[in-house]
Amino acid sequence: MRLGRFPFVIAATAMAALAAVPADAVTAGDGTLRINQIQTMATHNSYHRELTDAEKDVQRKTDSGWWNLQYSHTALPNQLGAQRVRGIELDVFPDPQGGLYASPLVRRDAGLPPLTDPELRKPGFKVLHWADHDYGTNCSALVTCLRQVREWSDAHPGHVPVTILTELKSTDPAKEALGGAKSPKWDKTLLDALDAEIRSVFPDDRLIRPDDVRKPGLTLEQSVLKDGWPKLSTSRGKVMFFMDNQAPEIQQPYLAGKPNLEGRVLFTNARPGRPDAAFVGWNEPTGANLAQIQDMVRRGYYVRTRSDVPFTEARSGDTGRLRAALDSGAQMISTDFPVIGLSARNGSDYVAELPGGAVARCNPVIAPRGCQDQNLEKGVTASAEQ
Repeated sequence: MRLGRFPFVIAATAMAALAAVPADAVTAGDGTLRINQIQTMATHNSYHRELTDAEKDVQRKTDSGWWNLQYSHTALPNQLGAQRVRGIELDVFPDPQGGLYASPLVRRDAGLPPLTDPELRKPGFKVLHWADHDYGTNCSALVTCLRQVREWSDAHPGHVPVTILTELKSTDPAKEALGGAKSPKWDKTLLDALDAEIRSVFPDDRLIRPDDVRKPGLTLEQSVLKDGWPKLSTSRGKVMFFMDNQAPEIQQPYLAGKPNLEGRVLFTNARPGRPDAAFVGWNEPTGANLAQIQDMVRRGYYVRTRSDVPFTEARSGDTGRLRAALDSGAQMISTDFPVIGLSARNGSDYVAELPGGAVARCNPVIAPRGCQDQNLEKGVTASAEQ
């Protein structure tokens, strides 16, 4: 994850901020509340699992940052249920022929055989962190991960939208030189296939797409700034996909012939001023970034930030970054520690959650009058989550 920077002018007055909120949302009930006017927690690298002790020994010898890989997440349905998150992150590798990531170098060097997961042999997209070095995952195929989310969603149709951040990855040239996997280049064909694979699990009526946000005659950015995002009342039970990557070599083929993401599934991570700017990834919420995120949220952008980075907060127990993330109004706040106990191995009781352990709350920056936290989800109770 890299923190983006761009020149930005902070809104000067509260009146200017209010003008960015659609008029029908100023005194909103359930019928007019917008999806960007709520805030939820998400998990970072939601699929990630640690490797075996033998493989960890290899990581320790070959990677000075091996300690940064020592965390694990439970299965995605458990995160959406017992851990009360409403956002996940998936790192996606292309595997059009199948089997590309079935024999990681780290297993070979640990004296272990190739992986036997049949999902790895099938063509399609795979979900893992670092090919040949840190492959542990709780769902190896993208379609498997998405089906788990779909099944949970089907069982809880009143949930607020689930946000799915995707980082489109490639293999490490250093590992390739050692005989590891070499992934194909992300191009328009692969990106079209990614959209199709997502739609094979989530049809358009279960997605919030750029086409659902853009208004006739306006760019995507103009649409979110002028008319706002879809209403929550028509968005429950749906999912929304974001592209974490900012690299031109990935974004440009995705935007080719579709400058406003016409027909696309993913919202690109774009900076204000671009036609496709609706979603902004802004990882650092502290210091001057707090005001910048608040201004973007007031203007109408959907922002993702992070409440912790492995393992600074988990070791210190400090909640300053978490407080800044919450106060920023960023709609998607990512953490590696969504519940009590996960940080204990690092020496603290740090946990990142919404106040009171809520599943979702009215956005602290742009929530309209009349918004009530307990009304955001419909029919999703604590007992139903078990």
